[in-house]
Amino acid sequence: MKKNILTDLALTFMKIGFFTFGGGYAMIAMIENNCVERKKWITHDEMMNVTVIAESTPGPIAINCATFVGYKQAGFIGSLVATLGIVLPSFAVIYAISMFLDNFLEIAVIANAFKGIKIAVGVLILDAAVTMIKKMHNKVVPKAIMACSAVAMLLINIFALNFSSISLMIVAACVSLTIFCVQSKKGGAK
Repeated sequence: MKKNILTDLALTFMKIGFFTFGGGYAMIAMIENNCVERKKWITHDEMMNVTVIAESTPGPIAINCATFVGYKQAGFIGSLVATLGIVLPSFAVIYAISMFLDNFLEIAVIANAFKGIKIAVGVLILDAAVTMIKKMHNKVVPKAIMACSAVAMLLINIFALNFSSISLMIVAACVSLTIFCVQSKKGGAK
């Protein structure tokens, strides 16, 4: 049984690592599809929580998500297998490219392919965001915090303000924690 889940974790995350371009945010849609919808290894709420936690911890978001899913399914060895599964394909591809092709991005076909991939990555990231928003159900406070954060980030970029995304995440976390504490006190007072 444990061998089957380890093999399944390895193959699932290798597929995600091999076929997803654009980094962790682009991989979120595939992780959601495979781990939540197909395999039912984690729930959608767990995926949202893992994404938020992985966003705020060191390391690539997709690797952190893979590590969590692997740990949830098979403990430490599962987290190791899932993490290696998502990392090794990308490493192998980049290593092969660096070994055999000098000036890889100067090849016209490759350069044009990467222009198309940039668009596809943007669509994958947007798809992941829209899917998460749709599955938030009628949770008004998280949607409001998310909308305010998105508007703030857009305004920061438009007006080229010197305000880091990390600071924005800290502000959003403080607002969310404050609302949680206020709601908990109200619930406790009843």
